[in-house]
Amino acid sequence: MSSQAAVPATATSHSAPDPEAQSGHAPDPSADRTADRRRWIALAIVMTAAFMDLVDVTIVNVAIPSIERSLEASFGAIQWITAGYALAFAAGLITGGRLGDIFGRRRLFLIGISGFTLASALCGFAVGTEMLVGARLLQGAMAAMMVPQVLAIIHVTFPPHERGKVFGMFGAIVGLGAVSGPLLGALLTQWNLFGLEWRPIFLINLPVGIAGVILGRKFITESRAEKALRLDLVGVVLATVSLLMLIYPLTRGRELDWPLWGHLSMVASPFMFAVFVVYERYKTRKDGSPLVELSLFRVKSFAAGIAVQLTFGVVMGIFFLVWTLYMQVGLGWSPLRAGLTGVPFSIAVSLAAGLSVQQLVPRFGRKVLQAGALTMMAGLLLYIWEADRYGMGISSWQMAAPLVVMGLGMGLIVAPLTDAVLSDVPREHAGSASGLINTTMQTGNALGLGLVAVVFFGVIDDARPTTPAAVGTAFADAFQHSLWWVAAVLGVIFLVMFALPARPKQHMESGALEDTADAEVGAPTGLPEQRQKQQSPTKTG
Repeated sequence: MSSQAAVPATATSHSAPDPEAQSGHAPDPSADRTADRRRWIALAIVMTAAFMDLVDVTIVNVAIPSIERSLEASFGAIQWITAGYALAFAAGLITGGRLGDIFGRRRLFLIGISGFTLASALCGFAVGTEMLVGARLLQGAMAAMMVPQVLAIIHVTFPPHERGKVFGMFGAIVGLGAVSGPLLGALLTQWNLFGLEWRPIFLINLPVGIAGVILGRKFITESRAEKALRLDLVGVVLATVSLLMLIYPLTRGRELDWPLWGHLSMVASPFMFAVFVVYERYKTRKDGSPLVELSLFRVKSFAAGIAVQLTFGVVMGIFFLVWTLYMQVGLGWSPLRAGLTGVPFSIAVSLAAGLSVQQLVPRFGRKVLQAGALTMMAGLLLYIWEADRYGMGISSWQMAAPLVVMGLGMGLIVAPLTDAVLSDVPREHAGSASGLINTTMQTGNALGLGLVAVVFFGVIDDARPTTPAAVGTAFADAFQHSLWWVAAVLGVIFLVMFALPARPKQHMESGALEDTADAEVGAPTGLPEQRQKQQSPTKTG
């Protein structure tokens, strides 16, 4: 029997109807239990894929010296190995999300994870820098096909009253992936398994990816947009060009000494985005198949959540890079020690993420996210104080306290934020919305990386250190200076969060209410979530 049988009407996908449901016979309880188990197995599969992508974003950084020695890579090639993935990933996310809406999220997920696994193998067996750069570009493009389907599959598979718990798990995975990449990369590189040096950081994806493909085919239920959509090719080109005009100069700007064309490209990118918006409005009126469903931005929770996501991406882009450079270059720590130092942060994020959505948000609403922003700010201020007090003699255990406070704050934000952004999104646009969420985070991350050149390297360049001791001191000073900027951005996030719904109640109540409404009106299983909410007496605020 189909896995849809155990899923309430709000959670079913737009695939073939259940014959038993159509015949009017009551479903077999044992089949319900099987379907429920399949749903949670599907969740484990897509979350593992999301974790694999999160780790792959950061795992390469600690292996760069080994790659440079092994392949005799130039500085420019090294930049492309790290930036190529991010560029291909960010440029393809919106398109990947929409392709899932059109052709099926399960299908695109399987294509993405298959291509990601193949690209990982090509990276691991690369014989030169050209092959490695090309494989990283392919890896990023395939991740852009895979990642938007993760949130979309969750959105259409689980009813509203279960999504809070599920997004709490997702937030924990995000926090774990954020610091697991450097630690895992350090371990695999240091162990030098089978004399392969850096190559296991890519080859480790192979068994995970193969298992994901096999299990995904069996346990993930297909879903797609209820209304027939067509791919907006002009929109794909305009969105990709707009993103690249902003992200590419930010990613490569400092290495290229901030050329004039880079500044002109960044200045022109908002105008290209404006052209994209105008065309999408035209496309909506013409045939109702735009690349981005602009009506999503009329949903208050989605529009506000996207704004928070963008600014939070800036925080992540600045902090994680300068933190890694501070420990490994400034303090002279090994990659393994730096990775282990981040373990308390990861644990704190995971704990707070699960607690926030399941226990706190239903009671306190957006105040939980705002408390998270303030808590992260408190952790940053404590970190600044400790870095200044202990200087170059600071130890890992002394960093534990501010990292735990920051991790708790981040956990209170990441899981509820994803839940808030997607909570009122119609199911037929889940893929497009998920692509926008990931694109916004990546764009914010790129903005943060661009700011690193100013708030971190600018301080070091002004100091002009000439001795190892002076370099360490300069990096420590630049780290503290950067944390003040991160704290300021978190202050902006705190204010933007006032635009989020004050107390979202749908995850506690709407599952039962919507099921009752469906039973009363005899609604089909594919009824869009937005229309169901109009039938429900409870309206989220």
